[in-house]
Amino acid sequence: MPFTVTMPKLSPTMEEGTITKWHKKEGDHVKAGDVLFEVATDKATVEHNALDDGYLRKILIGNGKEAIVNQAIAIFTVKEGESFEGYKPEGLPPKSAAPAHAPEKKTEAHAPAPKAAGGAMQQPTFVPEPPLTNYVFPLPAKEQRASPLAKKLAQEKGVDLTTVKGTGPQHRVMSRDLNLAQPDAIVAFGRQEVPKLAPGTYEEEALTPMRKIVGQRLQEAKTFIPHFYVTQDVNVAALSAIRDHLKNVGVKVSFNDLIVRATALALRKHPEVNSGFNSVNSSLIRFKTIDISVAVTVNGGLITPIIRHADYKNAGQISTEIKALATRAKEGKLAREEYTGGSFTISNLGMFGISEFIAVINPPQAAILAVGGIEEKPVVKNGHIVAGKLMRLTLSADHRVIDGADAAKFLKTLQFYLENPAMLLV
Repeated sequence: MPFTVTMPKLSPTMEEGTITKWHKKEGDHVKAGDVLFEVATDKATVEHNALDDGYLRKILIGNGKEAIVNQAIAIFTVKEGESFEGYKPEGLPPKSAAPAHAPEKKTEAHAPAPKAAGGAMQQPTFVPEPPLTNYVFPLPAKEQRASPLAKKLAQEKGVDLTTVKGTGPQHRVMSRDLNLAQPDAIVAFGRQEVPKLAPGTYEEEALTPMRKIVGQRLQEAKTFIPHFYVTQDVNVAALSAIRDHLKNVGVKVSFNDLIVRATALALRKHPEVNSGFNSVNSSLIRFKTIDISVAVTVNGGLITPIIRHADYKNAGQISTEIKALATRAKEGKLAREEYTGGSFTISNLGMFGISEFIAVINPPQAAILAVGGIEEKPVVKNGHIVAGKLMRLTLSADHRVIDGADAAKFLKTLQFYLENPAMLLV
């Protein structure tokens, strides 16, 4: 008897997935529990195990192809060699609105999509301009007109006559013009051959499932969440010193580990920031636990593994957990419970030398903290200018949930912990 295997729903937000690898081939016998295929979802690459025994007779969605949830991806039979002629696979039909993959290269012009009727907000359509196929590539510069004396002096001085406009008859370069000419060495160093690609040439690349859902969620967040921002400079000279002390006794923690610890303690004192918003019924969410999502860049997108009960863990425990989660995230092996359900997010670009940035809130959470890099700057202390190490923090908050005063109080408490880091060790 033939039966159908459909694309499983492997994460709460998954709407479609890409089969990255089939572990069985057509004709193989499959036992329940065997790894059948791997799927790249909006969150990770997940192995899917067979639910029933049977023989894999036909693969409908091959490696690298997309399928929506509950779409037929394979036909099985209970017995080997059993006929499945005329059998219609069960499940949802494939999407017909667009091809599964965008073309890898595209150089022709596109016609803009028609606007939808009605007053609903539409995403603007941006279409790349076609390449300039009639572009005339520049030819090498012709030899500049110059007087015999100017040519001789230019050769002796090692300057390029083509870099100066002559003041003689018919713009002939005269000896008096040579003071404005550029040295040959500089001109030769900066001269590069123009590529033979027509200006405007481009290629298009299909979004990964993760990048697609990240773009969708954050566009919705930026569109519908009333963001406001609070920024604070923090002197982390003491934090840097205590990190060095811990390193000397064999405890290796990063600045980010200490920031997570400090943030967790600050959230404990300001539970109104450890909140969210339910957009379905317009109600406030008051999280009972402090579970901090830490933004991690992975191939094809961004994911936020979570430090659960972060306020009950010391810096060493947080460090060990972040490293383990980040490693599994980059391998695409995070379990669903490891990246869903956080109450607050931290995004740190300080390791890239970025001074300041603003992060987009990760709904249903009501706030996200953007952490910049540490810069050595003069600061005033007890009326004297001294060397300081400043780090800029920017809190993005949902004004439906958090008021400006609450955001400011939270950021000042976080500043206190970071500038008095002995409190992080208690």
